[in-house]
Amino acid sequence: MRIGIDFDNTIACYDGVFRAAAIERGLVPPDIGPSKNAVRDLLNGTGRKDAFTELQGYVYGARMDLARPYPGAAEAIASLRRAGHALFVVSHKTRTPMRGPDYDLHAAARGFLEANGLVGPTAFAADCIHFEVTKEAKIARATALGCDVFIDDLPEILRMADFPAACRAILFDPERQWQSETFERHESWSSIAATLMDARS
Repeated sequence: MRIGIDFDNTIACYDGVFRAAAIERGLVPPDIGPSKNAVRDLLNGTGRKDAFTELQGYVYGARMDLARPYPGAAEAIASLRRAGHALFVVSHKTRTPMRGPDYDLHAAARGFLEANGLVGPTAFAADCIHFEVTKEAKIARATALGCDVFIDDLPEILRMADFPAACRAILFDPERQWQSETFERHESWSSIAATLMDARS
């Protein structure tokens, strides 16, 4: 099979990262909750929406070292690659942040994959990593690659009008926030690996 995989919040896990980066920059008190939404809501609610926008650029550009792959992601990717499946990172993110320093966000994401052993013979081939600047370009890339399966954390991506009809859509939902969705839904990478290893296409 040809398997496309999203990057942010699908491979890269940001649990606690926005909290740590916001505290580092003196934007929030140390007792803030650990989620990205807690940081966003505090900054937006105190008239500092631009500060949150800049914080995103800082995290995705300069502090990817704070992020980690989701538990089981590296093992699942390795097992699928060893089984002969073609694996592709297909994600969308702007090249540089909307505010703040001009970090190369694509290069930072590639650096994260390399630093975590996710580029190589038992992971993603270097030429199979694609970052597009729009959602539409992301879906076009998945279509051009002939993906049989696509894994993403956002239902809105899987239901886009141009999403390839023959592609098996898998919703990655570790926080169980999309339980009402009708997409095939998995809460862990071990579950995704098991179902794909059992597939015969």
